[in-house]
Amino acid sequence: MIKPTIRNEKDGATCTQEDGDTILRAALRAGLGYSYECNSGGCGACKFELMEGEIETLWTDAPGLTERDRKRGRHLACQCRALGPVSIKAPTAAEYQPKILPKRQRARLIGTRDITHDIREFRFRSDDDAEFLPGQFAMLDLPGIATSRAYSLSNIGNEKREWHFQIRRVLHGQGTHTLFEKLAEGDEIGLDGPYGVAYLRTDSPRDLVCVAGGSGLAPMISIARGAAEAGLLADRKLYFFYGARTPRDVCGEEMLRVLAGYGDRIVYVPVVSLPGDNGDWHGETGFVHDALARSLPAELAGYEFYFAGPPPMIQALQELLMVGHKVPFEQIHFDRFF
Repeated sequence: MIKPTIRNEKDGATCTQEDGDTILRAALRAGLGYSYECNSGGCGACKFELMEGEIETLWTDAPGLTERDRKRGRHLACQCRALGPVSIKAPTAAEYQPKILPKRQRARLIGTRDITHDIREFRFRSDDDAEFLPGQFAMLDLPGIATSRAYSLSNIGNEKREWHFQIRRVLHGQGTHTLFEKLAEGDEIGLDGPYGVAYLRTDSPRDLVCVAGGSGLAPMISIARGAAEAGLLADRKLYFFYGARTPRDVCGEEMLRVLAGYGDRIVYVPVVSLPGDNGDWHGETGFVHDALARSLPAELAGYEFYFAGPPPMIQALQELLMVGHKVPFEQIHFDRFF
């Protein structure tokens, strides 16, 4: 069977779509720099126009498209497949070109552990290499689930072929229900990755700031581990903020404490928005972005920022940094998930 070819009229680049791939995954697998963030239909960063050919849409109501987008004939590359040769107009940039080409492989669950009452770490061992950059994510194909789920990695690339994910249980979430309730040690899943552009920049001379909320813990822990492993903290500091709803949601410190430089080069700041009335919480309270602005000792434009968490937190941080403190966009790194 002839595999569909995809031509981008923006730059003339072409790629071949393998079985099971979307237009976006086909392009990234070929090393092309198609614009994207979540790879899951939520952010809208991979919008394109269909010029010629026929496509199928996997998720017709994906929130990444507005009604105006639909009326103008726009589509999401992460939610479309070519049914034959197609010509499209899709935005590209060098920053989206994969440093490590994503690939499909099988992986087996080798262990789990609870981090909080609703966040659990899942550890998988793949058939092939575990090559990824700190802060990236992978797409998991879970048994009984029709579409892939994107989850961020918490460890760093390794020769043990291990991929670790710290995942928060979502009420009525099909993916997390399968992971938390159905998947057993030894079970096999499909794993496709790595993806994501909010990875650790090892060439930046600035102090690092990681901000995590909820299961955004995973990629920020990966960033911290990657920075320590690369020796970046020998001459700079890493400030790690974790935003939690209540004191029992606070986490992350145990994983940072084992890294060289904790307490000196690594500063951990948990922030609780609902501390309760019993007086048991003595740390920072309120919103994590406000605590960040209060706590960092230098002008915010002097730091390299990484963050992951719920959309309101992401939006608040963007406004604080870019609008309020004129932090250059190239010093701000995040992938939007919805």
